[in-house]
Formats: sequence, structure tokens, C-alpha cells
Amino acid sequence: MSSPAATPRPNQPHASNPRLALCGDILHFLRDPGWSEDAADAVQFEPDGWLLIEHGRVHAVHPADDPPDASWARQDWRGRLIMPGFIDPHVHAPQLDVIASFGAALLDWLERYTFPAEARYADPEQSRLGAERFLHALLAHGTTSALVYATVHKTSAEALFEVGQRLGMRLITGKVLMDRNCPDDLRDDVEQAERDCVDLIERWHGVDRLAYAVTPRFAATSSPAQLAMAGRLLDAYRDRDGGLYMQTHVAENRDEVRWVAELFPESRSYLDVYAAHGLLGARSVLAHGIWLDDADRALLAQTGAQIAFCPSSNLFLGSGLFDWGRARAAGVRVTPASDVGGGTSLCALRTLADGYKVLALQGQRLPAWQALYAVTLGAAQALGLAHEIGHFAAGTLADVVVWRWADGPVQQRRQDMARSLHERLFAWMSLADERNVAAVYLRGCRISAAVAHRHAGAAPGHLGPQPIAP
Repeated sequence: MSSPAATPRPNQPHASNPRLALCGDILHFLRDPGWSEDAADAVQFEPDGWLLIEHGRVHAVHPADDPPDASWARQDWRGRLIMPGFIDPHVHAPQLDVIASFGAALLDWLERYTFPAEARYADPEQSRLGAERFLHALLAHGTTSALVYATVHKTSAEALFEVGQRLGMRLITGKVLMDRNCPDDLRDDVEQAERDCVDLIERWHGVDRLAYAVTPRFAATSSPAQLAMAGRLLDAYRDRDGGLYMQTHVAENRDEVRWVAELFPESRSYLDVYAAHGLLGARSVLAHGIWLDDADRALLAQTGAQIAFCPSSNLFLGSGLFDWGRARAAGVRVTPASDVGGGTSLCALRTLADGYKVLALQGQRLPAWQALYAVTLGAAQALGLAHEIGHFAAGTLADVVVWRWADGPVQQRRQDMARSLHERLFAWMSLADERNVAAVYLRGCRISAAVAHRHAGAAPGHLGPQPIAP
């Protein structure tokens, strides 16, 4: 077989041919498939179909019997699954250092593991190296867009923006706000934090594919004055490039909920603390939300704020079981998230497999359709980015991941025995992980040929895309 062509620079269009056609099993969602196994009208699946990419944007999806003409450079991924890149709405860049740390519930885990790890990011070089390591790891796990926690240090957010811009990723991040109840080397103050945020917003928000997220870690580590400052920032930039995002945590752990109630006795609930400071809106993403009540869910639905459901982290830290069904019934938007390092994998498939188990313990069943929609088109819609990512409609940016349906004989046997597309996808979602990633494209450019060679024992030439004769 001939070897693949040289990989273009990640943030540049294809120099040789701006028109690229990927051939494989193309899957993307047209709308919310609901919670049934029967969702054929909500999904487009083209076995051995053609994804046509022109100047980094999706041009069209064609069935197998409608191949492109000779003006398109073709790459052969037949027998593999081609999907939009996954979207992670809640993940902590510096916590790769403490992923899979033993034996602590949330508050103790922060003190023993997270805060010491984040303190190292005061060093600009550690921030740069951490950003490189984290964003390349996200891509290698099949995630091409993310809403990311940095640390309290301005330099940590700058590093993520710089590396994300160079890679051409859709990246949303911001410096963490903490001015109390945290170690001295991680404590900021209201005035300096505001100056840092404004500088970062002015330099990065709306630049290329980057956006800024106002980021109070959680209510317990920000004073009322700092939370009010965060609300003022959201209001001040409401009309700039769609507005800022807001990311934080809410009602993850019962001890945390009791602590916040002690710190904010005037608030009816943990969620009300954020509402009182103007932090809830359509671009607000609150992680966890396990211990909310019906009034909280009604407030989330009213404001358009969403919950990032973090099943792997909730199981690992013993925080509790999120009730997606009750949130859905109340009209609350929910998107699955890895929450690494509380979660134990950056791979969205691992998150979804754990999400299925969390819901099964509550008598609910998560179909593959809804799960995969939620980490592609559903997440893009929730973040206000469906014009750009999450599906293959014409004009969207071509952030694409090519997956092996099976990695090894056990996965292959299960695929062979599947009786329907849903069964095949559910088995893949339950058994696959980052080792199934064959290739990643950002804006139509293959960004890391090494990702395609992760399959143990297989020669690179047998895995890369092969040119197809016109």
C-alpha cells in the first residue's frame, strides 16, 4: 500500500488540495433522537459513505453510490466509523497529575491531591507543558472541543489559549477564581482577579476558535464580593462574541452542600448562591448537580443554565447518582462530561458507559442514540455552537474523529453478533475507548498521525488513510 500524504500543519488549510473526501461509515445526528432505541429519523448513517470537506468545512455527506469526482483528494477509512469530534463540557487541565488518586471524598480530595497539583502551575513553563500534554491527550481520546478549567494562575489560562489556538481547537477556558477557603498559594483577590480576567478576555475571547469562561471554582472558595465581580464580568461582555461562558460546580457532595449552606445562610439553596450573583444564564455550565431539588431544577430550566453530568467522577469519589430523568422532565439541559481528574478517563465513551450504569441503578436506560447525540450535536447546541461543531451539516467546521469499530477479538466478536445499528453502536460505546481512535482531524486537517498508530502490533502503514484512485 502507498503511504499517506504528509500531514498539513494543524491550523493551516491543505496546501495541495483544499478538497478532501473521507470514505467510511459516517454517523452524525440531525436532531435530538429522544430516549428510544428507534431513532432512525434523527440520525444519518452512511455505510462506506463520503464526507466531503472543502477549505476545512463540511461540504456534504454522500452515500456510497455517489462518490466525488476526481477533483477531491480521497482517503480510505472504509470499515471504520467516522463521527464528529466529541465535546467535553467540564474537565480540569491540571488534574492529569492526580487522576486515579486513592481514597478521598470530594473536599478531602481537593486538599490532598488537587490543590498541590494546581500550585505547580504558577510556573509558566509548567503551565505550557501542562497545556501541551492535556490538549494533545484530549485529541488522542477523540475529544476535539472542550470547556476547560485552568488554575487560579493567569499563566495557566494563557498557556491553554496559546496551545489551543495553535492546534486550531474549539476551546473555552478561563482562570479559576478563589479568594477564600483555599491554600495561600492558590488564593487571589477580587481586584487582581478582575484585572487578570479582563486582560485575558480582551486578548483571547472571540479570537479564532477561543472563548473565555468566568470560572469561580465553587461557591465555597469565592467570597460574595468575588462572585459579584464574576457576575459583573458576564454582564459587561454580554454582547461581545455571543457573551462569556460561566463554569463552576454545584451540589456535587452532601458535605459540600452543607458547607455552602453555612457560608451563605441567606440563600435558599446552593444553586441560589449563583443566581443571587447573576451567574446563571444560557452559557452557564454547572458540573454535577446531584443534590438539587425541584425548585433548583425549575430555576435551571428558567435561566437556560445546564448541568454537566460527570458519572465517572461521581462514582469514583462516591458523590452520588445524578438523576438525568428528573432533570430532563424539568426541562434542564444535560451534557455528559469527563471531569478529569475526578473522572478516570478523558475518553467520552468511558464517560457514557459509566453514565449508563449510573442511570441503570435508578431504573433508567440510556440508549446509544441519546448518549452519542449528547456528546456531539447535543453538547454543541447546549453551548450555542451548533453552527460550528457537533454534526456534519454543510458549512460546519470539519472536526472529525475516525474510530475502529473493534479493537481486538472480543470487541470484534461482539460487533459481528450485533443485530441492529443501535446494538452495534451500544456495544461499541460500552467496550471501546481511546485505543479505538484511528485518526483525528481539526478543520479538515489530520492533526496527529501518531494517534492512528496506537493500535498495538499493527504497522502504521496498515492503519493510515490510503489514497483512493478517482
